[in-house]
Amino acid sequence: MASMCTFSSPFLLCNSSISRTNIVACNKQTSTLQAQVKNVATIETTNRRSANYAPSLWSYDFVQSLSSKYKGDNYMARSRALKGVVRTMILEANGIENPLSLLNLVDDLQRLGISYHFLDEISNVLEKIYLNFYKSPEKWTNMDLNLRSLGFRLLRQHGYHIPQEIFKDFIDVNGNFKGDIISMLNLYEATYHSVEEESILDDAREFTTKYLKETLENIEDQNIALFISHALVFPLHWMVPRVETSWFIEVYPKKVGMNPTVLEFAKLDFNILQAVHQEDMKKASRWWKETCWEKFGFARDRLVENFMWTVAENYLPHFQTGRGVLTKVNAMITTIDDVYDVYGTLPELELFTNIVNSWDINAIDELPDYLKICFLACYNATNELSYNTLTNKGFFVHPYLKKAWQDLCNSYIIEAKWFNDGYTPTFNEFIENAYMSIGIAPIIRHAYLLTLTSVTEEALQHIERAESMIRNACLIVRLTNDMGTSSDELERGDIPKSIQCYMHESGATEVEARAYIKQFIIETWKKLNKERQEIGSEFSQEFVDCVINLPRMGHFMYTDGDKHGKPDMFKPYVFSLFVNPIQGVP
Repeated sequence: MASMCTFSSPFLLCNSSISRTNIVACNKQTSTLQAQVKNVATIETTNRRSANYAPSLWSYDFVQSLSSKYKGDNYMARSRALKGVVRTMILEANGIENPLSLLNLVDDLQRLGISYHFLDEISNVLEKIYLNFYKSPEKWTNMDLNLRSLGFRLLRQHGYHIPQEIFKDFIDVNGNFKGDIISMLNLYEATYHSVEEESILDDAREFTTKYLKETLENIEDQNIALFISHALVFPLHWMVPRVETSWFIEVYPKKVGMNPTVLEFAKLDFNILQAVHQEDMKKASRWWKETCWEKFGFARDRLVENFMWTVAENYLPHFQTGRGVLTKVNAMITTIDDVYDVYGTLPELELFTNIVNSWDINAIDELPDYLKICFLACYNATNELSYNTLTNKGFFVHPYLKKAWQDLCNSYIIEAKWFNDGYTPTFNEFIENAYMSIGIAPIIRHAYLLTLTSVTEEALQHIERAESMIRNACLIVRLTNDMGTSSDELERGDIPKSIQCYMHESGATEVEARAYIKQFIIETWKKLNKERQEIGSEFSQEFVDCVINLPRMGHFMYTDGDKHGKPDMFKPYVFSLFVNPIQGVP
């Protein structure tokens, strides 16, 4: 796709007209503003806040220097050969005689990041296993806890409804669960696929968490200890797939029953995809340099971190165009968020919000230059994606995309007014606005459009069926963000976040408030799981995965700190995911 948001975009449409005269006039305006970016900080006399964000660790030259040998034909040929071997392995496995072995293989393929090559084969395998072992209670009789737990997790993940009562036989008179350590680990992972009002799974989560923590202190098998400690940091259901794959490839050789062919394919596939991602990031970096937004001294320069969000959403090779669009959307949201949170004055922000709502290009003369630039970037982005969709898929999506930016800015201005007034909202009042102001909803709406095979009015309206699923995904990102960043944001003078709102309303201590938010996140995951079960089949799996992966990214980015805001925290992951290939590939 052509550059979506550069200020010289040929698709900047003035007053909804695509006349050549208007395009040229708008291009002249954006070219002039682009030249003025360098002077924004020097001519500004208004007293403004500063967040003192750390500079980016990743220069343009560094990103452009990335390269990989795994784009070569020899590696692609070897990949195709290994893929064929693994496919045969799946097809020849006997799930009737040994369902545990086949379920473990499916689990390994998913965690190694190569299951996308075998979607049909895995679907057929799980259907057969479901019909033969999980469809009705009488089929559970001879299954041990380990088989029940692993099957429960994988089948729920793939849309099958398996009742929580499958675990009832393993609860003793004291309410404890009976099983060995591997069974407990698999049961622990299974409990994170629970929905509301599943008390057996709630009890199982509490019991297995305690059991695994206690076992970890005394266990002699360090390989098992490695898997337990990893699971206790993040359950698998909350893990960003690409981050999990990077870790699991390293530890898979220590797993009982590991397969060397599967491992070789996983390593090679990781490196081939890394080469694809490098090219994606280099393209995004060129766009970012052209915008000159990295020269905004008040905003976070986080192009690489924003690229990571898009890889978390969808890392698959065919989604390159989508990653390009979503990286730009993420980057613009980060900068505009800093405008509202830190740099802009309330009168400027109110005027900017009004212009976004009117979408009137002629009104931007009233804005300071830095806000002209912000508006034109969104304007160009929306017009270009609308143009490309119209020419390629025959449908005009401009109103749909425009509304995504309007909803976001309307939520931002509410928080700006709260700050200006010194107002602390109630907890519910805060989250009613904050689920939007976290900036995830516009990303999801763009992702939905990018994953549609056919764009129609009916298809665009159908996303409203996913509103609860989207809201819950956004809310988890919002709350994980607050858990990791609220202290820093308060220090630089931001509005109270969910933790402080709850403390203010309830009189709770910070420790109590954090415990409340942590449990609130778990309960919101249950709602998200239920929405995924109930309406997931109405949408493409690709879109549903995008939605679910965003709260996973929230956990990853904001647990124990702010990886998005503090580049040093994110640095190791840049090297492991985008710079250094997995070693040991023949």
